[in-house]
Amino acid sequence: MMQVGRIARHLVVFSPTPDDLGRLIEAARVDLPDLAPLATVQRVISANPDSVVAIAQRHRFDAAAPRGEGFIACLMLNADGLAALKAGTFDAAEPRAALLAAQHERPAAIYVWAVYARRRLAGGVSLFFDRLSSPLYQGVDFYARGATREGAGLLTALGFRPGCAASGRLYHFARAPLPDASPPYDTHRPGMSGVSVAVARSFEDLARVISLRAAVYMAEQACPYEEEFDGNDLSATHLIGYAGDEPAGCLRIRFFADFAKIERLAVRAEFRNTRMAFALVRAGIELARIKGYRRLYGHAQKRLVGFWSRFGFRVFEGAQELVFSDFDYVEMLMEAEAHPQAIGIGVDPYVIIRPEGRWHKAGVLDRSRGRAVTRPSFDGRVPAR
Repeated sequence: MMQVGRIARHLVVFSPTPDDLGRLIEAARVDLPDLAPLATVQRVISANPDSVVAIAQRHRFDAAAPRGEGFIACLMLNADGLAALKAGTFDAAEPRAALLAAQHERPAAIYVWAVYARRRLAGGVSLFFDRLSSPLYQGVDFYARGATREGAGLLTALGFRPGCAASGRLYHFARAPLPDASPPYDTHRPGMSGVSVAVARSFEDLARVISLRAAVYMAEQACPYEEEFDGNDLSATHLIGYAGDEPAGCLRIRFFADFAKIERLAVRAEFRNTRMAFALVRAGIELARIKGYRRLYGHAQKRLVGFWSRFGFRVFEGAQELVFSDFDYVEMLMEAEAHPQAIGIGVDPYVIIRPEGRWHKAGVLDRSRGRAVTRPSFDGRVPAR
């Protein structure tokens, strides 16, 4: 059996450039003539940049000029997409947008769309699967079809099992379910490993945020103290990103009448080769959406416009450029889909009084629900206040 894990240590996976993607798609058509058109692949990537990664051998990889030797593409399916896949009516050559999960929506299934990874590059598949282990994707089952004998062998080596299809041989890989249904902004638990995120709820948490931003913005970017700590920190929600139990990054969100502003993303230098920044931004977007916000706004450093574009932010028509703390910025906007569990008037009122970011769990005041009304200390007189 192929030693996929061992081989993967000698490979890297990364997001391909547009030119490199076109070259890889054309090269793959020799072995995969039914591959979807390049325009279709670009449409899928635009909807969800996590869908396609390039693979290269580590000793050949140059970060300054990345060039893929193979690629892996997946489709993030919603419940209707999974049903169509199992019924044999899913058109993988031109997947309908209505069957695909939105960028920040937890998919019902991940369909391995295409794998172009000859010989040693095949180990990159396991790296890609590891990359899809964030809270958004963790526990979501994989499905695939073995288009070639070599492809079927790779799927078997990875642990896929055949046998659930109305049309063609559909392979299935059952992943372990999430230990709980924690949203991406409430994944940290003491003692855990890996990347996680939590809402700042205490003065100690706020001290962590201050330390992180001082290390990044004041120490690295020479931002003056009074400009970094601008008087808005006590009127905002803060997210803290952890690497294990170590505070590694933070993000601030401020809420206005019809939009939320995502800002002050900071990741310590030693953790910038992790998915920390991605986890924080996705958590911030999800938290804003469940609070009912669909317009997310930000000021992006112009050198980082590409990064923010990966989440659906865009430089909108009429966007202004601005300079503060000696860096150049531009306005960006994201139009998000409505969250299906958005909190609003009419939901269980106990949900609304739960701690910030813990709306999915019963809070301390939920315990009052079953107690009798006694009105302690009230003797019938009008209170002084």
